[in-house]
Amino acid sequence: MSKTLTLLPGDGIGPEVSSAAVQVLKAAGAEFEWESFVVGAEAVEKNLPPLPDRVLESIRRNGVCLKGPVTTPVGKGFRSINVLLRQELELYANVRPAKSIPGLDDRFPGVDLVIIRENTEGLYSGIEHQVVPGVMESLKIISAKASTRVAKFAFEYARSNGRRRVTAVHKANIMKLSDGLFLDCFREVAEGYPDIEADDRIIDNMCMQLVMHPQRYDMLLLENLYGDIVSDLAAGLVGGLGVAAGANIGEESAVFEAVHGSAPDIAGQGVANPTALMRSSILMLRHLDMRDEADRIARALRNVVVDQQIRTRDLGGDASTVQFTEAIIRHIESA
Repeated sequence: MSKTLTLLPGDGIGPEVSSAAVQVLKAAGAEFEWESFVVGAEAVEKNLPPLPDRVLESIRRNGVCLKGPVTTPVGKGFRSINVLLRQELELYANVRPAKSIPGLDDRFPGVDLVIIRENTEGLYSGIEHQVVPGVMESLKIISAKASTRVAKFAFEYARSNGRRRVTAVHKANIMKLSDGLFLDCFREVAEGYPDIEADDRIIDNMCMQLVMHPQRYDMLLLENLYGDIVSDLAAGLVGGLGVAAGANIGEESAVFEAVHGSAPDIAGQGVANPTALMRSSILMLRHLDMRDEADRIARALRNVVVDQQIRTRDLGGDASTVQFTEAIIRHIESA
């Protein structure tokens, strides 16, 4: 029997890149039954909540979800679907690998980072209010429970994936209580992993280091807002968000997503780059212990992008979404 997973195609270019990823998964031998749902603005247009209860029920039942990009209104409208999913499903660890693709972007060759971001609290807790007219207050929530939990996840990930070093990133020199607690929890957890090197950097210094010597770092552990910013910075070192994979992991559920936006300006034109969601699919397969299928897709992506140099417009090529996807499938089927 095939496994059933939840699919959120998203909006904008989401349906195009989601379709491409599903086709590649099938070609690699990972045939799933999909429960597909609309969320966000498309759901609202159908008089549904932005994140319908049946979506959460499906993800909880199936345990794994593949998600395309979903537009988040700026400054108004519904809250981010990404944030809601993470909070409702307790997807406390965000995993964002950033690895150089040979020949794609030679400014920073040899980058091989994994960024782990605490996903459920910090400034993204969404606790805001007006103090007086013209003055707003947003509360940053840091707890020992969440900080310890994500630190343990980071060290376990390092141990399971042959990583040697975890660097905590913080601003504890200024936010001595909140970031100080995050750092204290990290150091306490690190004592239980003597085989993994542990150190820390202040966030502003870390950003400078990443644009000077990113090859010096292995894994980074950050609280929510810092992790959101730094993971995008790291993606820029290796070719941009169009090639960046993302996973959100909890105790019982996991959501794998393209981390780029929905790009409504190019939706329907057939030029979207599906690489990010395909790479997220690879993370999903490894999470499901389907490593052979994951490796088939990874090899095909490398062959098409690096060896054949078939690339979409954002990567300097002229291949359409369909042409790029068909090239991936041809390599898988001929291997």
